[in-house]
Amino acid sequence: MKFTKRYPLFFLVMCAVFIVSGHGRICLAAEYVTVIKDGVNVRSGPSTKNEVHWEVFKNFPLKVLERKGDWVHTEDFEGDTGWIYGPLLQKDRQVIVKVKKANLRVGPGKNYEIVATALYGVVFTPGRTDGNWLQVTHQDGTKGWIHSTLVWP
Repeated sequence: MKFTKRYPLFFLVMCAVFIVSGHGRICLAAEYVTVIKDGVNVRSGPSTKNEVHWEVFKNFPLKVLERKGDWVHTEDFEGDTGWIYGPLLQKDRQVIVKVKKANLRVGPGKNYEIVATALYGVVFTPGRTDGNWLQVTHQDGTKGWIHSTLVWP
């Protein structure tokens, strides 16, 4: 600590160089939200005057990119982006199948019996984890374990 007391300007300059060079980047955890009802519009900009790109359904998970007033710029599991009116979103964790077909198993591993098969775009509520396996529940009550690399986020 004596070094920073003797050479405070040098210390500040070195901190600035460290941050500007990219080595001092602060990693913030991504924020995810879900849609609270079916038929929510995803728009090209933060206003009802902007074009509707598509609609999303209840519990659809999205990554928050930025906020502008009451509007949220989001990204989905396919990398598509758009704006959604903030009150139509909630902080709730859901996952979505990102592969053509994924097996749900009785337990966390390939040796467990398959209880169901989930197709691309099916949404689940995640539960506990065991290594790379995630316990999930579908809205119809189906429960099982899925490998975490098969879902987003």
